[in-house]
Amino acid sequence: MSYQVLARKWRPKNFSEMVGQEHVLRALINALDSDRLHHAFLFTGTRGVGKTTIARILAKSLNCEQGTSSTPCGECSACTEIDEGRFVDLIEVDAASRTKVEDTRDLLDNVQYAPSRGRYKVYLIDEVHMLSNHSFNALLKTLEEPPPHVKFLLATTDPQKLPVTILSRCLQFNLRRLSTEMIRDHLQFITNSEQVEAESTALQQLAHAADGSMRDALSLLDQAIAFGGGSLQSSDVQSMLGTIEKTYIYQILAALAQADCRAALQQVQELSMQAPDYTEVLAELITTLHHIALLQLVPESWDESMGDQARLQELAVALSPEDVQLFYQTALIGRRDIHLAPDARNGLEMILLRMIAFQPAGNQPKSVKPSVKTAPEQAQTQIESQAVTYAKEPVKKTEAQVEAVQETAAVKKTSDTDWAATVEQLGLGGILKELAMHCALKQNQGDVIILALDPVAENLNNKERQARLQESLCEYYGKTVRVQIDIEQLAIETPAERQKRKQQQRQSAAEEAIQDDTTVQKIMETFNASLEPGTVQPID
Repeated sequence: MSYQVLARKWRPKNFSEMVGQEHVLRALINALDSDRLHHAFLFTGTRGVGKTTIARILAKSLNCEQGTSSTPCGECSACTEIDEGRFVDLIEVDAASRTKVEDTRDLLDNVQYAPSRGRYKVYLIDEVHMLSNHSFNALLKTLEEPPPHVKFLLATTDPQKLPVTILSRCLQFNLRRLSTEMIRDHLQFITNSEQVEAESTALQQLAHAADGSMRDALSLLDQAIAFGGGSLQSSDVQSMLGTIEKTYIYQILAALAQADCRAALQQVQELSMQAPDYTEVLAELITTLHHIALLQLVPESWDESMGDQARLQELAVALSPEDVQLFYQTALIGRRDIHLAPDARNGLEMILLRMIAFQPAGNQPKSVKPSVKTAPEQAQTQIESQAVTYAKEPVKKTEAQVEAVQETAAVKKTSDTDWAATVEQLGLGGILKELAMHCALKQNQGDVIILALDPVAENLNNKERQARLQESLCEYYGKTVRVQIDIEQLAIETPAERQKRKQQQRQSAAEEAIQDDTTVQKIMETFNASLEPGTVQPID
């Protein structure tokens, strides 16, 4: 008997054998058991999460000779033929190969005829988004009002490409990607059933590489068993997948903890002997930093799948939480941009050096500076020094900036008519402060304060917040006052409008100042650079 691949051998034959997707199974089981069946079902989700499998089990449930239920017998001729893919009343169509409208019309010509063997004639259309617009139009009327003996089961990985008219006529079920833990546990069950010796770390690696797809996981498992000669060893799976040893990652992080540039680059040199995918190196670095952050802040979240606990504990002590967050963000951005580097290895090296360079001043990089510089190097150093100095110090302020800073820094006794200053001194927070910021003082006489609320912020006002604002003003004035809020637009500027105007003035002043600065102009000219719009921020 020929060998049957694991993905086919272990394909679920009933709902109880499915891994995950409980939110979909619950709805289908209840519908089958209560005989409340829709005529069209749409299953969406990424590859290998069970769309077609669920559709076939549903077809068995509908046509089982024991009756319609959520537990088909699996032994009658209808169930057996559906499992073997030869049931005459289950019409499976690959839409990717039948995109023409003529194909769809030919398919639908037999809809009106009763099923030959089963209770229902089931049309299972896979990758339905590949149909043409004309094909969708041909399908539309039949899909909306099919004969009572017909059920449509549609599956797609890209539901956004389906017309709204099709979506509105189907019950939609979105299948989720499977977690690494679900896949690992199922692989463990299969290897035990197949009597294959498997290390838990090897199964974890396969589950991680499957990226949420059970079908991919089973295909990788088949490949790994063949690669390992009938057993699963972590080192074999690592070689097969092309992943790197965790030891390199730990050593790189240890070098980063010491701000040791030489050691970090030495680890990259040793790593390069394995010809790794440097994007995956960064991904592994990001994952390890995540595990370290969890150990630092949520120690009880530890799981053996994270790796060597002793090494990670050492790194969790050697690295500060701030450094872990800095390295994580730097690696994340670096992974996005590494393809822009002329060479991937150089890109990785620069990312590691950037991590060390941006560490707080307490961790100085361990490096050797050249004693003699050529004239071009000296000129380059001078320009870079000017750039760093400019980045750390405020630029020369324009008159508009000086005026804005002076006005912001001015302190005066708050008067009853200066509502903006009153709001600041009330010490409000959250939505209550937003409510006060969008008000203008309309009247303050005796024990009555009348505020005008900008209509755009009308939704912020309610009795509870008005009462809290009144309580704060009573405490502020040291007497009992009554607050009345009228919703109207006054000519008086609200604190929120004033804040927005001042911010716009500071932004304009900052952009003008940096454009006119001679140092910036020199840097832009030397490096043929330009300022990216929206990146200039005023100095508070």
